[in-house]
Amino acid sequence: DGLRAHVLHVLCEHDRLDPGQTPLQEDVVTRSGRPCGLFFQVQGPRRVKAYAVWAGEEGRLLFYDSTGQRFAQARLSEAPDPLRLAG
Repeated sequence: DGLRAHVLHVLCEHDRLDPGQTPLQEDVVTRSGRPCGLFFQVQGPRRVKAYAVWAGEEGRLLFYDSTGQRFAQARLSEAPDPLRLAG
């Protein structure tokens, strides 16, 4: 839950969206059939879409804006187990 809240906050802050009004969509990223991370996306007005990818094995969060440009990244000191999140 902490990871989701952080991702929502960063994505909304970048595009000046209200986190209380912006739903966070999430999907599991797989590699060779194994869960290895998460894909997050928010959608705002005027077709604004921002997304983040959590690379579980690397422990990194990568944040992208509507144009596909990376605007931030973070390294997690503690991260959830990708296999647990798949369930």
